[in-house]
Amino acid sequence: QVQLAESGGGLVQAGGSLRLSCAASGLTFSSYAMAWFRQAPGKEREFVAVITWSGTSTSYADSVKGRFTISRDNAKNAVALQMNSLKPEDTAVYYCAARYQPGDSYFYSGVREYNRWGQGTQVTVSS
Repeated sequence: QVQLAESGGGLVQAGGSLRLSCAASGLTFSSYAMAWFRQAPGKEREFVAVITWSGTSTSYADSVKGRFTISRDNAKNAVALQMNSLKPEDTAVYYCAARYQPGDSYFYSGVREYNRWGQGTQVTVSS
């Protein structure tokens, strides 16, 4: 059974930092592209960042580029999202997602293109 478990969310002041982690189990982790999405109250879920199966390539939403960094450790079946210079508009539930694409380094940013999801972790940035 595939499981994705996020952790690391919390309350932080604007300008601060948080590091989110996602632990994966029940899948061949190195065969999956991993992504982070977020959903703010009353809004649709949106793409944040993605990292290819090998970890050699990443892509980011324009709204977080230069502030967030996605990384992965295939030996530990884990993906992380380092979030710096946080803004109140970053407040959302953050979700880890996985897409099976072994050897494929194309970036997918659509919600419907991922079929494995975690339960989410709340990030709240106060002004």
